[in-house]
Amino acid sequence: MPPRKNEKYKLPVPLPEGQVLDDTEGKQWILGKMIGSGGFGLIYLAFPTNKPDKDARHVIKVEYQENGPLFSELKFYQRAAKKDSIKKWIALKQLDYLGIPLFYGSGITEFKGRSYRFMVMERLGIDLQKISDQNGTFKKSTVLQLGIRMLDVLEYIHENEYVHGDIKAANLLLGYRNPDRVYLADYGLSYRYCPSGNHKQYQENPRKGHNGTIEFTSLDAHKGVALSRRSDLEILGYCLLRWLCGKLPWERNLKDPVAVQTAKTNLLDELPESVLKWAPSGSSEIAQYLLCARDLAYDEKPNYQMLRKILNPDGMPLGPLEFSTKEESLNMPAPNNPKVDSRKATTKQVNQMQNRLIGKQGPSERSAESCAARRRVQGEEEPSGLPSRDPPQESTRRRQKYCESQECLNAVKNSPQISSCVQLPNSFYEPHQYFTSPDMFSKSRSPSWYTDASTTDMEVTELESSTGLWHTLSEETKSDVYYYGITIVFLFILVCLALYFL
Repeated sequence: MPPRKNEKYKLPVPLPEGQVLDDTEGKQWILGKMIGSGGFGLIYLAFPTNKPDKDARHVIKVEYQENGPLFSELKFYQRAAKKDSIKKWIALKQLDYLGIPLFYGSGITEFKGRSYRFMVMERLGIDLQKISDQNGTFKKSTVLQLGIRMLDVLEYIHENEYVHGDIKAANLLLGYRNPDRVYLADYGLSYRYCPSGNHKQYQENPRKGHNGTIEFTSLDAHKGVALSRRSDLEILGYCLLRWLCGKLPWERNLKDPVAVQTAKTNLLDELPESVLKWAPSGSSEIAQYLLCARDLAYDEKPNYQMLRKILNPDGMPLGPLEFSTKEESLNMPAPNNPKVDSRKATTKQVNQMQNRLIGKQGPSERSAESCAARRRVQGEEEPSGLPSRDPPQESTRRRQKYCESQECLNAVKNSPQISSCVQLPNSFYEPHQYFTSPDMFSKSRSPSWYTDASTTDMEVTELESSTGLWHTLSEETKSDVYYYGITIVFLFILVCLALYFL
């Protein structure tokens, strides 16, 4: 029996350590010590009675039976995440693993006149929020690899008619025995967006607005629209930006959901420049990823493979996860002028990455450059019985944004303006090549007397021939030489005049 949705959830009274629980399949589990608690439930170590082990490999989540989150998570595992299904998916996609915790059983138990629902799960290690609190930001390579691993998970659960809806560092946990792996946990807010192949319709409901974790939740959730696949991708994009930079533009307004919604709208409307301004250099992959996520239709199936290529354009094999940023901060070169062309270099990386992606795609993928074209290519892969997509004005708005963004990606590369990215404290900056030339500062940027004084040019020629060092000086240094040279000559004349009249 499903829980009553209007019931106010309460944290349960703890069960005694050592209590034996019987699941629905007849297996018995012994409760170990309590190791954590969430908003509405408790988490215990667990031991199977037939295989006692001092080092627990399982945990048990416990809630009052009338609570909702554990019921939703249980239904997700029973419908979409059985061990055999995950195993077949791993073999089909040729993955080394899939970051979904394994489910072992569930049941109902009684304690002091109250009914408890419990779930037996694979034990996991530390969550990324604790690591983030210790280290601040993550290395760029780690951020991109986390994105790829989460895309693997999202593709699986989306193909099984569910969305997660609450992706964040606190719900990403490393493996207990294999800490080089990362798992997306806590499916208490998961939502069945496409039951029996029928996608939910787009419908805004202000009374249900701003659901989820306010910092990362999607614009659809802010509007009270039922979550869909594009919501998960958008949430993941915000997480990637947060892990790379250490901050998000709306973090100071988290108590004002409307202000957060406005800030997210502005970020997505002004892509890719909004990300390139906010994030440190090397954020072009995240900017391009968010562009693709933003331009998805409400019921459109994402091109997961293309998104992976965006985060890993060179196709490098995934290695162990690394979370220390100390080594890279020590090895980062210190340029003479770090503000010059940093944004120009980053936007150039966006265009280079796009060219590499287009070059690697097949004919069908190259024909799907725009989101409208991708919708035509992928339409046959959609679940049957899909209703109409976004409202007409919503689809028109997204197409216009996509065209403007693509024009911006191509135009910013050749923009004459020179500006720098906003640098955040404690953020990871990936070293990059500055796209400058020796004659970048033309004579038009020098003082007017530099180009007009022919006698000064002759002196410069004599200085070049006599010393051979003039070519090694920058234009700014040359300007200083002119200025101080004339000043010294003027002062010398004054001294001579003073001595003459005295």
